[in-house]
Amino acid sequence: MKMNYLVSITILCSLLASVTACSLPGVHPDLESLHPTGSSSLGDASGDANLLPTIHWDADVPHELIDTIPGIEELSWVDDRNAATFLVHKAGEGRPGDQSHLETRLVFALVAPFPTIQDDQSFQNLKGFWEGQPMGEITSLMVSDETLEILANAWGWPESNAIDILPAEAVDVRWGNLNAWAILPFDDLDPNWKVISLDGISPLDPEESLENYPLAFTYQLNGKTGSEALWSSLTAEAGWPESNRDTGKMTRLVMTGVTALVRATAYKMETNGITYPANDIRDWLRSADITHISNEVSFIEGCPKPDPYSNSLKFCSDPKYIGLLEDVGTDVVEMTGNHMNDWYDEGPALSLALYKVRGWQDFGGGVDLADSRQPAIFELNGNKIAFIGCNDPGPDFALSTKTRGGSAACEDYSWMISTIQELKLAGYQVVATVQYHENYTYLADDPMRTLFRPLADAGAVIVQGSQAHTPKEMEFYGDAFIHYGLGNLFFDQMHYTLNGTNVDATRQEFIDRYTFYNNRLISIELLTAMLEDYAKPRPMTQDERRELLEAVFSVSNWE
Repeated sequence: MKMNYLVSITILCSLLASVTACSLPGVHPDLESLHPTGSSSLGDASGDANLLPTIHWDADVPHELIDTIPGIEELSWVDDRNAATFLVHKAGEGRPGDQSHLETRLVFALVAPFPTIQDDQSFQNLKGFWEGQPMGEITSLMVSDETLEILANAWGWPESNAIDILPAEAVDVRWGNLNAWAILPFDDLDPNWKVISLDGISPLDPEESLENYPLAFTYQLNGKTGSEALWSSLTAEAGWPESNRDTGKMTRLVMTGVTALVRATAYKMETNGITYPANDIRDWLRSADITHISNEVSFIEGCPKPDPYSNSLKFCSDPKYIGLLEDVGTDVVEMTGNHMNDWYDEGPALSLALYKVRGWQDFGGGVDLADSRQPAIFELNGNKIAFIGCNDPGPDFALSTKTRGGSAACEDYSWMISTIQELKLAGYQVVATVQYHENYTYLADDPMRTLFRPLADAGAVIVQGSQAHTPKEMEFYGDAFIHYGLGNLFFDQMHYTLNGTNVDATRQEFIDRYTFYNNRLISIELLTAMLEDYAKPRPMTQDERRELLEAVFSVSNWE
């Protein structure tokens, strides 16, 4: 059995306690020469002659935390936790009557390579794997030296030979082995990893307190009664962060597929209520900080009553249908769709006015060419996120000009690429969307890849195809995630006839949820839904979800 570094040092300190105070080598080498008898140049800050500025940290406190204690250079380490002025310990293991000074929570996540089907794992199975028992198909679990210290203090030294202990920078995705998982600090998450919830609890959920999450560890620095003034003199405002998972630094973005409030979908809204389509997925959309809707059809006064049996592709939406977009918490509307001007050249005007009065932003379309090329800009919780989009196939009458509203034409993409570059230089995480040609398969064609990848090269962290009526493949390309199509959100395609065959994939939907932290994309979640009743998506069953993920992952590029 290997001995934990802190445990061995603590034993050594105990042996030397009768001779002198002891400090951890490599942390604060000057402590040994500082007031070996426990006295301090700070004097008696509380007026209590017995109060000495000494500190003790328990063996199960992470080594890295000690370095961040404010004023540590003014304190002498002692091996007697009960005699120390200040005690650093795990939550719940303090001394009765101590005053609270600092608390931090270190949060970790169990992660798997992104194209992993499994979403949840039991902590019992994870702990069993740590102790040498099998865990499904998993062949190895990677942890850094620093993470090992914390987990070993909580769970004991790992008994499994499948625990790979690596330098932090070496814990990376092994695309050649999808059964190699890892445990990472929350703030070190990377989109290439999929976060696996434990017993249904995910650290990506900002509403989750993590009180019962087994990969959250809380530590406290408390002091004896009367130590408050002394602690204040040690500049307690600096040092320990409250957590490496600060929900005040998190921004959640939800990206959706095609919305077209027409035909049978509109008819169902008329008969069952305007918000009927959102009944089963409302919480997914409303829980985001930024909810994106790609509304392909303009709101038009005098729009005819919806006909659920119509085959017409001349679309408009009654302005009252905007109540559905209100209900799902819309924040930004994409206008790259090719039905903007189906009724007349100024089709987008009313839509834009309705969005503006509600405080929503828009992109990918506008009242004229210049307006349609403007990005939508957000700054939330320290995260700077920008959206920009364009329409590739037209038709011409749907596109904006210098004198007409409509969608922003992609043209040769040069204007879009330069805008992405400018936004990146300004510190924005850029989301680029393209209304491309539809092909009703899971596959993206080569021309599509050729057009989308330069947007990633320019600096977009997310590139999305917004045209797709069926879900499409995805890939990590450079530093970007490209999803070539999500499928519909609110549109009536229960099936599509292709070459005489009904294609039911039009019912399958992705809703992509992105988490940004410290102005960096750290995680991607693929939510999956199935369209019902020509209008209403619902969360997929486990079997439906597995079928979709396996189909899309099998054709995606995971190099």
